[in-house]
Amino acid sequence: MLSYDKLKNKPREFLAATGLTLPEFESLLPMFEVAYERTYPPAHTYEGKARQRGVGGGAKGTLSSFADKRLFILVYQKTNPLQVMHGLQFALSQSQTHYWIHRFLPVLQQALREMGHAPERDAQRVETSALALAGAPNLAVDGTERRRQRPRDAVKQKAPYSGKKKTHTDKNILLINEHTGKVVYLGPTLPGKTHDKKAVDETPVAYRTNTTLDKDTGFQGYEPGGVLTTQPKKSPKAKS
Repeated sequence: MLSYDKLKNKPREFLAATGLTLPEFESLLPMFEVAYERTYPPAHTYEGKARQRGVGGGAKGTLSSFADKRLFILVYQKTNPLQVMHGLQFALSQSQTHYWIHRFLPVLQQALREMGHAPERDAQRVETSALALAGAPNLAVDGTERRRQRPRDAVKQKAPYSGKKKTHTDKNILLINEHTGKVVYLGPTLPGKTHDKKAVDETPVAYRTNTTLDKDTGFQGYEPGGVLTTQPKKSPKAKS
């Protein structure tokens, strides 16, 4: 079973599982605890009713510490496993895993917003985002796909099927600040087969003037106004 105490002394495994170094994890932990208690006040039960006994009474849950709660949701976000498989790592059933994922996600999002780490979700506010303003205006745009469960309906199966990945996926457009390495903007979730350029055209991004934007061939023809785009070119084939 995964736990914070077991993983904290294994820095490489900790980074691979959560996407964070141990110092980064620990710096975010206090705000996660604050956001959790703000969202779910200790004086109330999980159902929102007034407690009949003191906090901490009764059986101890598997995810009893805030460190384990945060580890649980970060591993899920980083690795995107099936809920059954994620539950096996934490000695939870699929139904328990589903419950805790939906309980912890709003807390994680709130904690990241409070600390200024949450990416912008409104494309028109990117130009004023503090994450985008850090350093010179140099951004990179990319499309990212993650696997999803195949719809049972034969008609609905077509939209999320990605020919590039040869599986069913969801897609999001990301903007990354090349100086800080942080995600500035996270676009809406789209079917995996959506072309990268079509995705950015449908949700126009407001860029800071004179921004430099690195892009790949998936964004061929994407030339937003006031932005200098750069795209790598393939090296010419060597003559035999």
